[in-house]
Amino acid sequence: MSQAPPPYPSDQKGGAPPPAYGPPPAGYGPPPGGQYPPTGQPAQPGYYPQNQQATTVVVAQPTIAVVQQYRESPVHTRCPYCQAEVMTGTHYETGTFTWVICLILALVGCWIGCCLIPFCVDGCKDVIHTCPNCRQQVARWSRM
Repeated sequence: MSQAPPPYPSDQKGGAPPPAYGPPPAGYGPPPGGQYPPTGQPAQPGYYPQNQQATTVVVAQPTIAVVQQYRESPVHTRCPYCQAEVMTGTHYETGTFTWVICLILALVGCWIGCCLIPFCVDGCKDVIHTCPNCRQQVARWSRM
Protein backbone atom coordinates (compact mmCIF):
# COMPACT_ATOMS: atom_id res chain seq x y z
CA MET A 1 0.00 0.00 0.00
CA SER A 2 1.19 3.44 -0.84
CA GLN A 3 1.68 6.26 1.55
CA ALA A 4 0.10 9.67 1.12
CA PRO A 5 2.53 12.41 0.01
CA PRO A 6 3.55 14.97 2.63
CA PRO A 7 1.21 17.97 2.79
CA TYR A 8 2.12 21.22 1.00
CA PRO A 9 3.21 24.11 3.21
CA SER A 10 -0.07 25.89 2.52
CA ASP A 11 -1.96 22.78 3.70
CA GLN A 12 -0.25 22.80 7.10
CA LYS A 13 -2.28 24.19 9.95
CA GLY A 14 -0.89 26.96 11.97
CA GLY A 15 0.92 28.61 9.04
CA ALA A 16 4.27 26.93 9.67
CA PRO A 17 7.03 28.17 7.37
CA PRO A 18 8.23 25.84 4.63
CA PRO A 19 11.33 23.80 5.40
CA ALA A 20 14.68 25.53 4.78
CA TYR A 21 16.82 24.08 2.00
CA GLY A 22 20.15 25.53 3.01
CA PRO A 23 22.41 28.06 1.26
CA PRO A 24 22.69 28.06 -2.56
CA PRO A 25 25.70 26.30 -4.09
CA ALA A 26 28.85 28.27 -4.85
CA GLY A 27 28.51 30.52 -7.88
CA TYR A 28 24.72 30.85 -7.52
CA GLY A 29 24.51 33.30 -4.67
CA PRO A 30 23.52 36.95 -5.02
CA PRO A 31 26.06 39.13 -6.85
CA PRO A 32 28.53 40.95 -4.62
CA GLY A 33 27.18 44.28 -3.46
CA GLY A 34 23.73 43.44 -4.89
CA GLN A 35 24.78 44.83 -8.30
CA TYR A 36 24.93 43.15 -11.66
CA PRO A 37 28.27 43.15 -13.46
CA PRO A 38 28.86 46.07 -15.84
CA THR A 39 28.04 45.65 -19.51
CA GLY A 40 30.68 43.69 -21.38
CA GLN A 41 31.66 41.48 -18.44
CA PRO A 42 30.30 37.95 -18.16
CA ALA A 43 27.56 37.48 -15.61
CA GLN A 44 27.52 34.77 -13.02
CA PRO A 45 25.74 31.59 -14.07
CA GLY A 46 21.97 31.93 -13.67
CA TYR A 47 21.92 35.73 -13.58
CA TYR A 48 21.22 38.04 -16.52
CA PRO A 49 21.88 41.77 -16.50
CA GLN A 50 18.60 43.70 -16.53
CA ASN A 51 19.83 47.18 -17.42
CA GLN A 52 21.44 46.53 -20.83
CA GLN A 53 20.29 48.34 -23.96
CA ALA A 54 18.59 46.16 -26.58
CA THR A 55 20.63 45.72 -29.76
CA THR A 56 18.86 45.95 -33.08
CA VAL A 57 20.33 43.86 -35.88
CA VAL A 58 19.46 44.92 -39.43
CA VAL A 59 19.79 42.22 -42.08
CA ALA A 60 19.88 43.53 -45.64
CA GLN A 61 18.04 41.35 -48.15
CA PRO A 62 18.98 41.47 -51.82
CA THR A 63 16.36 43.14 -53.96
CA ILE A 64 14.85 41.11 -56.75
CA ALA A 65 14.01 43.03 -59.88
CA VAL A 66 10.78 41.94 -61.49
CA VAL A 67 11.17 41.81 -65.24
CA GLN A 68 7.97 42.60 -67.10
CA GLN A 69 7.03 40.17 -69.85
CA TYR A 70 5.76 42.41 -72.61
CA ARG A 71 3.98 40.06 -74.99
CA GLU A 72 0.64 40.31 -76.81
CA SER A 73 -1.58 41.07 -73.83
CA PRO A 74 -1.60 44.34 -71.81
CA VAL A 75 0.68 44.47 -68.76
CA HIS A 76 0.27 46.21 -65.37
CA THR A 77 3.37 48.40 -64.97
CA ARG A 78 4.71 51.80 -63.92
CA CYS A 79 5.07 54.22 -66.82
CA PRO A 80 8.68 55.45 -67.08
CA TYR A 81 7.46 58.83 -68.39
CA CYS A 82 4.58 59.89 -66.10
CA GLN A 83 5.35 57.45 -63.20
CA ALA A 84 1.70 56.31 -63.03
CA GLU A 85 0.68 52.71 -62.25
CA VAL A 86 -1.15 51.74 -65.45
CA MET A 87 -2.36 48.84 -67.56
CA THR A 88 -0.65 49.29 -70.91
CA GLY A 89 -2.62 49.67 -74.10
CA THR A 90 -1.56 47.57 -77.09
CA HIS A 91 -1.65 48.01 -80.85
CA TYR A 92 0.07 46.26 -83.74
CA GLU A 93 2.66 47.51 -86.24
CA THR A 94 4.34 45.87 -89.22
CA GLY A 95 7.74 44.49 -88.23
CA THR A 96 10.54 42.30 -89.56
CA PHE A 97 8.59 39.08 -89.05
CA THR A 98 5.77 40.36 -91.28
CA TRP A 99 8.21 41.07 -94.11
CA VAL A 100 9.95 37.70 -93.72
CA ILE A 101 6.64 35.81 -93.96
CA CYS A 102 5.67 37.93 -97.01
CA LEU A 103 8.99 37.06 -98.69
CA ILE A 104 8.62 33.34 -97.92
CA LEU A 105 5.09 33.28 -99.34
CA ALA A 106 6.29 35.08 -102.49
CA LEU A 107 9.13 32.58 -102.95
CA VAL A 108 6.74 29.65 -102.54
CA GLY A 109 4.56 30.99 -105.32
CA CYS A 110 1.95 33.10 -103.56
CA TRP A 111 3.16 36.32 -105.17
CA ILE A 112 -0.07 37.44 -106.88
CA GLY A 113 -1.60 38.83 -103.68
CA CYS A 114 -1.49 36.05 -101.15
CA CYS A 115 1.97 37.18 -100.04
CA LEU A 116 0.29 40.32 -98.61
CA ILE A 117 -1.80 38.31 -96.09
CA PRO A 118 0.76 38.73 -93.23
CA PHE A 119 0.11 42.51 -93.35
CA CYS A 120 -3.55 41.81 -92.41
CA VAL A 121 -2.88 39.28 -89.61
CA ASP A 122 -2.06 40.65 -86.12
CA GLY A 123 -0.25 37.40 -85.29
CA CYS A 124 2.53 38.41 -87.72
CA LYS A 125 2.97 41.99 -86.47
CA ASP A 126 4.95 43.51 -83.57
CA VAL A 127 3.05 44.57 -80.43
CA ILE A 128 3.44 48.15 -79.17
CA HIS A 129 2.64 48.83 -75.47
CA THR A 130 1.63 52.42 -74.68
CA CYS A 131 0.71 54.30 -71.52
CA PRO A 132 -2.99 55.29 -71.50
CA ASN A 133 -2.13 58.37 -69.39
CA CYS A 134 0.56 60.09 -71.43
CA ARG A 135 0.28 58.09 -74.70
CA GLN A 136 4.03 57.37 -74.71
CA GLN A 137 5.42 54.06 -75.99
CA VAL A 138 6.40 51.95 -72.96
CA ALA A 139 7.65 48.82 -74.76
CA ARG A 140 7.75 47.03 -78.10
CA TRP A 141 7.53 43.26 -78.42
CA SER A 142 9.06 42.10 -81.65
CA ARG A 143 8.24 38.63 -82.93
CA MET A 144 11.69 38.30 -84.38
